[in-house]
Amino acid sequence: MSFRLAAYAVCIEDGRVLLARHVPPEGESNWTLPGGGVEHGEDPFDAVIREVAEETGCAAVVDRLLGVDSRVVPAAVARAGVEHQNVGVFYRVRITGGRLRPEPNGEIAESVWTAIPDVARLRRSSLVDIGLALARTLPVTGHVAPVPVGGLVQH
Repeated sequence: MSFRLAAYAVCIEDGRVLLARHVPPEGESNWTLPGGGVEHGEDPFDAVIREVAEETGCAAVVDRLLGVDSRVVPAAVARAGVEHQNVGVFYRVRITGGRLRPEPNGEIAESVWTAIPDVARLRRSSLVDIGLALARTLPVTGHVAPVPVGGLVQH
């Protein structure tokens, strides 16, 4: 099984959430939260700020820790064809500057502010639903129920 520690930004402003359109080298694009892998020796707190800047072109600050999610992606649908565990640390993040742009030499084709009710109609990563649930409920445990995958909701 492969393993990845990642940090994700939940940026909510005026009833909208900042989403990034991920376009992998193979397969269909889907919407996700800005964020990604924590580098060796890096603090997830710092990683989420770095990832927002890299993927969206915007500067950001962390307002609060929302929670942690762990999910296992079956080998049949995992990118490398090997069962994969992703542990994601979710932060409430506020954009403080910059201008939205595609990720240079990366897999994020665009980032857009999306009305929260419109998210349900998008082909998206389950990370989006988890981040929104954490932001909406602010559970004391920092944990929400797993999001079922299927239809518009992808691993």
